[in-house]
Amino acid sequence: MLTLLPAVDVRNGKAVRLRQGASGSETDYGSPLEAATTWVEEGAEWIHLVDLDAAFGTGNNRDQLKGIAKELGARVHIEMSGGIRDDESLDEALDAGAARVNIGTAALEDPEWTAGVIGRYGDCVAVGLDVRGHTLAARGWTREGGDLFETIRFLDSVGCERYVVTDVARDGMMSGPNIDLLREVAECTSASVTASGGISSLQDIERIAGLEALGVDSAILGKSLYAGAFSLGEALSLTR
Repeated sequence: MLTLLPAVDVRNGKAVRLRQGASGSETDYGSPLEAATTWVEEGAEWIHLVDLDAAFGTGNNRDQLKGIAKELGARVHIEMSGGIRDDESLDEALDAGAARVNIGTAALEDPEWTAGVIGRYGDCVAVGLDVRGHTLAARGWTREGGDLFETIRFLDSVGCERYVVTDVARDGMMSGPNIDLLREVAECTSASVTASGGISSLQDIERIAGLEALGVDSAILGKSLYAGAFSLGEALSLTR
């Protein structure tokens, strides 16, 4: 069964969606807690919380993310992402109640630290692979971060158990997921893969579910839910 993670991206205290990850392209969707609560009430078992300010280096929304985790953590699993680059930010996310943290830039800029936290926390740590072509994007997608497959080889060697794969060009664009990219990543690693970016229809979810045998076992839903392309209930019924 494909696990679906509705996303709540937070910037300046608001739930927002970006186009292609670009700062300044936000569409405001109001209260992050209300957004997360809506997805929980509609049946979500996981929520993907992203601190965009921390990712971009323009501040942080840690108190809000902690509040959401405290409010909803007994009802849903929380995955936290955005700006988790050192022991302090990692411990803060886990102490707040995150079942899993997603690290991105740190995996590219500090491989030794990343190897250490993977060793300590195992499947509680996922690594976000944000990709343009086969080149990784770092620092809130504002810099290039190296070759995708070289990075996977290193992370596999230190025991990474999950990758969150995002085609930056498709994120927030409702243009369909990059199935070829997801297949390429899944075929080159034994780790689990979470699909992210571009999902626009129930048919897209079915296409991702077709990769489950390769290890693509979950998908993050963002703009498609906020824009009303389908309901979370419809998507969950499809996967079940």
